[in-house]
Amino acid sequence: MAATLVIRLIGAHLPTVIAVRMTRRPAITGVVGHRVRLAGRSPTPFRARRFDVVRHNRYMGLVFALVAALCNAANVVTQHVASTSDPQRSKGWKLVVYLLRSPLWLIGWIALIGAFVFQAIALHNGLLSAVQTLLMTELVFALVLRRLWLRQSIALAAWASAVLTCVSVSVFIVVAEPRGGAGTATSGAWVSSILACGAVAAVLALLGIRGSPTWRAALFASASGTVWGLEATFIKAMTDTLTAHGITGAFLRWPVYAVAVAGVVGVLLVQSALHVGPLRASQPLLVIVDPLVSIALSVHLFGERFTDNPVDLTVASVAFVAMCTGVVLLTRTVPETVHQGAPP
Repeated sequence: MAATLVIRLIGAHLPTVIAVRMTRRPAITGVVGHRVRLAGRSPTPFRARRFDVVRHNRYMGLVFALVAALCNAANVVTQHVASTSDPQRSKGWKLVVYLLRSPLWLIGWIALIGAFVFQAIALHNGLLSAVQTLLMTELVFALVLRRLWLRQSIALAAWASAVLTCVSVSVFIVVAEPRGGAGTATSGAWVSSILACGAVAAVLALLGIRGSPTWRAALFASASGTVWGLEATFIKAMTDTLTAHGITGAFLRWPVYAVAVAGVVGVLLVQSALHVGPLRASQPLLVIVDPLVSIALSVHLFGERFTDNPVDLTVASVAFVAMCTGVVLLTRTVPETVHQGAPP
């Protein structure tokens, strides 16, 4: 409930700002030829002012995306530390009781809720392709937390991979120039997107039933990344519905229920990926597949577009490949555990 109220407050504030700006028109002091003289300043077209508001919202979307990535990193680190800090090595319901009594584990849940709220606000104000790409910095934030909080020794290769990831993400967003985007998608686009992503995730999950642990972990992680990419579009639609129709109206429409269903499926697939194989096989794909699917859906559903300059497209493509490379290297060079003082 608190999350929906925050999203509604942020989303509802923007139309008020636009309305106020539309009513603040300068006084007319005279006419010279066919040109109207305005008191105090030169005429500013409404289209330019509206563009400034949209650009401001896009920037705020990027900021909230980074905060969401930080919260995701805090959730992973705190809950992992809490779950491995039990001195009695409890299992089953005893472990559940221990975690419920652990302030650190509860802080992790607060961070997870914060991540969802900030991601929802980012998706409501920003572009799907840019927001989901920025969420890849979660691994970098986790690395910083492990060094500053847990005092772990981090290898130079891990820091180099983190720098590569950050630089590549920045270059991709700046050079690719994601822009445009319709407020709502058509029913046909929603049906085709849900069927396509559902089919891909189902096939990957079925293939992950058999095979080596590494193979199975990679397939389940890819299926999960596909679902999370689709989940981001549901969150964006839910926040738009929430700001337009309020809390009651949101529960009378489908996006909020799609968010719940896709979230449950995504969590189950993530747990399967973590359970059947090594983390180094699943974690890179969990991080990479999500923005790939989100970029495709941003074009298909919301009409987002990128630069049409061939040179810029080439640079952006190289940056995205470098970004994926940095993520893979980062997952392979960080310490395998999150215990304090763990060696690199």
